[in-house]
Amino acid sequence: MRVAIIGAGLGGIAAAVKLKSTRATVTIFEKSSGVGGTWFDNRYPGCEVDVHSHAYSFSFLKYDWPRTHATQPELLEYAEYVVDRFGLRPLLRLNTRVTDLVWEESTSTYTLSTEHGDTEEFDVVISALGLLSVPQYPDWPGLDTFAGPCFHTSRWEDHDLAGKSVAVVGTGSTAVQIVPAIAPTAAKVHVFQRQPGWIEPKNERDFSARERWVYRHVPLAQKLNRAWIFHKGNRRFKGYDTGSRRQQRMRSACTTFITNAIEAPEIQKAVTPDYPWGCKRPVLSSTFYPSLNRENVELVPHAVRRVTPTGVIDATGVTRDVDVLILSTGFQPTRFLAGVDVKGRDGRSIHDVWRERAAAFLGITVPGFPNFFILYGPNTNGGVSVIAQLERQAEVVVRAVRRLERTRRASVDTSPEAARRFTAWIDRRMASNASAMDAGCHNYYHDPAGHNVTQWPGGHLAYALTTRFLDRWGLR
Repeated sequence: MRVAIIGAGLGGIAAAVKLKSTRATVTIFEKSSGVGGTWFDNRYPGCEVDVHSHAYSFSFLKYDWPRTHATQPELLEYAEYVVDRFGLRPLLRLNTRVTDLVWEESTSTYTLSTEHGDTEEFDVVISALGLLSVPQYPDWPGLDTFAGPCFHTSRWEDHDLAGKSVAVVGTGSTAVQIVPAIAPTAAKVHVFQRQPGWIEPKNERDFSARERWVYRHVPLAQKLNRAWIFHKGNRRFKGYDTGSRRQQRMRSACTTFITNAIEAPEIQKAVTPDYPWGCKRPVLSSTFYPSLNRENVELVPHAVRRVTPTGVIDATGVTRDVDVLILSTGFQPTRFLAGVDVKGRDGRSIHDVWRERAAAFLGITVPGFPNFFILYGPNTNGGVSVIAQLERQAEVVVRAVRRLERTRRASVDTSPEAARRFTAWIDRRMASNASAMDAGCHNYYHDPAGHNVTQWPGGHLAYALTTRFLDRWGLR
């Protein structure tokens, strides 16, 4: 059986490793020149993960992590290590972007086309394109007239910022890493905040030599720590219920952090949200708030109105002259499978099927698109660690491939009724979640029609049980 994996990030790597238990012949297509996905593309100063290293890694492999929260170079090294450890390098086709997939009913295969004009036939296709891969560029008037360096954080450009006035637009997970990293070098850093977010201290640190020895040599030590992290994460998820005591405790902890970390009362007030904890993606950073105390860092608690060749004008009409403009304006997570045209039965495009709403059974399969699987698909974001979510999704794919091998069936498809009921269940679970549209914040979870199409409404254990026991109900 011929299996194509689109994307060599951690999701694609997980799928390739899991498929080693089958007889499938695997090919991994990757548009970039190296593996790692988001950790290959994002190379900005201060870039690191905000999930504990022992949770943001594969369960099937022990690894000698140097820090509680891995940096981008360490994560890239980890991806390379896993590829070599499991012999995946010969399966890679780097610098090859997949553009089209067309289901051929007569042969029960997909015709896969690449940007180079090549085509190949595959029995099964797995999309591992990731959720945060398509940058969101703002449409501010005058942006194209800016005379200095201007770039999105995921397309970082190295410039000497010494003596420069820099504007960083955004205060999400990326910006709170960049600002403390560049503040000691730049002459001035203007941080434009459209809306404050709840920020918790990350408490990142290097592991001691003794800790690393224990995790390397003591059986189950790393697995036990991983289990403890997931346990705490599942308890933390209860805070997303806006009426819970955990919600109040999370808000209290964040406001205490603001008071203790920021000196100026007006800045404390400006960074304090007026909406529930969890309405936006909670941000973890121990260094962002202290960086706002620096004399060369200015928090601008307003959105950007327009850009001039030499500066940025905020919503109140104040102009600030800047030399460098850094766009930490996020991604387009609701545009699933952006850049790939997938056609299933009867020639239907998956983007036409998703015109009103992107939805998938278990976040993995879509009715009418046989033998096509999505990793990090609709409503799968969350659950303590996305790596664990990706592993569970890869296991669903492997069980389907094994079934095809065992039964010699040509294809497996999704029950429309199962998909409909799964989406309805997601919506019911989301009704009391802090990320609901009426909670009063701007977040990336919702499509233009207001559907929450990105978030999983529970902890990882719930997703693990759901994918383990419900896949046979929906896949036929």
